[in-house]
Amino acid sequence: MSTTELTNTTLPAGTYRLDAVHSSAGFAVKHMVVATFRGQFDQFDATLTVDQAGKPSLTGVVQVDSLQVKDENLKGHLSSPEFFDTERYPEIRFNASEIEIDQAGDLKVVGDLTVRDQTHRVESTGTISGPAVTFGDVTKVGLTLETIVDRTQYGLNWNAPLPKGGVALANDVKLTVELELALQEA
Repeated sequence: MSTTELTNTTLPAGTYRLDAVHSSAGFAVKHMVVATFRGQFDQFDATLTVDQAGKPSLTGVVQVDSLQVKDENLKGHLSSPEFFDTERYPEIRFNASEIEIDQAGDLKVVGDLTVRDQTHRVESTGTISGPAVTFGDVTKVGLTLETIVDRTQYGLNWNAPLPKGGVALANDVKLTVELELALQEA
């Protein structure tokens, strides 16, 4: 991928804040070897900042107790110490250290992901859309990013053997964010 750093000719300098209504943060993991289980978080925030030299930075935080799944018992299990342990670790955090974009709008973001006080470097790929001037004369950009992490690196170790072999959950988890961000400060 041929990369160029974002410049303020492609993305205006300033602080871009999350439009939560038009954004999502979720995960997917293989369940019982045959299906994919998905969950999402309702409360999260993200900020994209572009300095005057055109250098972008991205941060994000997820409130883990805002986890949404289709079964309250399962939500309780996922919130327990066997998984997210939301009482002790209420947030998931991300801080980008490198953002690259190619001419087609393909995006690579490298940064530190912290879950349960375990921090590891991850590389996400996706796309950037915009900037576009929207209703109310607001400049917005859209980011779509995905990465795959090994949940056991973050202390999410629970699993159960299946009767004829295999385990209930895969270790690889796909994380996906779709962010719509509005320019707040120029």
